[in-house]
Amino acid sequence: MRTVIAGGHGQIALKLERLLADRGDRPAGIIRRPEQAQDLVDAGAEPLVLDLESATAPQLAALLADTDAVVFAAGAGPGSGAARKNTVDRDAAVLLADAAELAGVRRYLMVSSMGADAAAHHPDEVFETYLRAKGAADDAVRSRTTLDWTVLRPGSLTDGTGTGLVRLAPSVGRGTVDRADVAAVLAALLREPGTAGQTLELVAGNATVAEAVAAAAGHDG
Repeated sequence: MRTVIAGGHGQIALKLERLLADRGDRPAGIIRRPEQAQDLVDAGAEPLVLDLESATAPQLAALLADTDAVVFAAGAGPGSGAARKNTVDRDAAVLLADAAELAGVRRYLMVSSMGADAAAHHPDEVFETYLRAKGAADDAVRSRTTLDWTVLRPGSLTDGTGTGLVRLAPSVGRGTVDRADVAAVLAALLREPGTAGQTLELVAGNATVAEAVAAAAGHDG
């Protein structure tokens, strides 16, 4: 299974790439800077150099040949201004959807954020722009009838080795989740078509990743 990950040098993306490579899949990551390529190679992924803020949908679609699924894990990152929240977190996600449609790739996983809403309000102007950008991106992807999309909205992200125990549902309440567990859930979602068409929140919990994803897909007995 070939999976192309936008934002391929991000923390979640690198963890996901390792998981996919370890299970025999063929991960590839889209990166903006060529000097990031070796980190992807070390993770077992194919580096694809393309600037998502300036690329066209046909240019991106050309990288998606023989691809089974795409994952949007890109982000402007902390310290970036409001403008890049729109050009990366919103526009690049829509670009990936356009390119996936052109290339005939149906499966699309969106790494969003808890609280994402195109009409969000927050006292921090930049964070409000971020939540609105993510919400608008989610809305745009969910409107595509040609895509088997799943929107994943993690809670506050933490760093560690992961617990392997999560709570995954349309609404889970506020909480934290380790980036390693987010990557593990994404890897499981890629193999679970029954979660297509769902927007799922994710925090640390008591169910294993396999149990949580199976339950979300309606396979919990």
